[in-house]
Amino acid sequence: MTHKTSSLRARLHQAGIAINENDTQASPPIPWFVRVLQAFSGWLAAMFLLGFIAMVAASVVESTLGALSLGAMMLLAAFGLFRVTRSDVGEHLALAVSLAGQLLVAWGLVNVWETSAYLWWVLLGMQGVLALVMPSQAHRGFSAFAASVALYMALAASAMTSVASGLVLLALVVLWVNEFRWPSRINNLQAWGLGLLIGLLVIQVLAHTGQSLSLFDEQTGGSWVRLTPWLNAALVALALLLLFRSVFQNPCSFRVRWASYACAAALVIVSFHTPSVGQGIVVMLLGFAIGHRLLLGAGVLSLLLGIGSYYYWLESTLLIKSLTLLVLGVLLLLLRWALRKWLSSPLAKPSDEGSNHDA
Repeated sequence: MTHKTSSLRARLHQAGIAINENDTQASPPIPWFVRVLQAFSGWLAAMFLLGFIAMVAASVVESTLGALSLGAMMLLAAFGLFRVTRSDVGEHLALAVSLAGQLLVAWGLVNVWETSAYLWWVLLGMQGVLALVMPSQAHRGFSAFAASVALYMALAASAMTSVASGLVLLALVVLWVNEFRWPSRINNLQAWGLGLLIGLLVIQVLAHTGQSLSLFDEQTGGSWVRLTPWLNAALVALALLLLFRSVFQNPCSFRVRWASYACAAALVIVSFHTPSVGQGIVVMLLGFAIGHRLLLGAGVLSLLLGIGSYYYWLESTLLIKSLTLLVLGVLLLLLRWALRKWLSSPLAKPSDEGSNHDA
């Protein structure tokens, strides 16, 4: 019994779950309004500190090298503060210092590359490193979100915005289906996943207000632009295959597998014409598969954004837009009805056979 208890305690400790070693009563959790007040205090202290730094080092920030050096030092200071602090005030103070350091680094890079694609690729790399090394879940989530937006802006320079959303979707599926693969990094994976989820929604909003995600977008960006719908459909298909691979680890019938692959093929066809609609459906399926309500709700929101963006972005008459959405909706409903008819009997037989066998 002692060996089992120590083994369970070691597994819980590896998963990052605190264990009360003593038999004393655990301290009650801090109320939310106290945490909000502590966060406000941290940001207020950070504003005064940053204002003092801006007054003292105004001449340094004007130069590219000075902005980059000061930004790097502030990032190192935020890393050290994250390591030693144990309070909400210190954590939010470190987060504000880190954000100011990132802005200084970005300002220095703007002086070098202005707003070219090189700027966004460098910022993408910086956010990726910060998401990996910063010892704060809030900072990891923010860095994952900022990295997805930087990827969108970098690919927007080549008129390949829909590929950015497909890449973010693929990374989102990979993270959430492997959430429990590394117990000691569950919190990190959840922070990265939430950051990428917010980034995917923001990318859809940016594309809705800026460049189009539809197949019929007439942009000039070279031969790669013509391959954008195919690349996005391939990324959606790969994300679906990874999701099905995780779901099909449990035993299921042969018909269920092939019916799922048939639905995936139909979804890829829909994604080819309306990319963001396919992405919303994938996020919904992911949330349903792992039982995550936030992912499920975000998938519904992404689907609504995708339908709205397709309706307003497609450069054709309003009648053609309405008929296209009507045909796609009717085909998907017919596919659902056919699958329910086809799968109802095979799903019932294994349980009947199992009950007869037990009898």
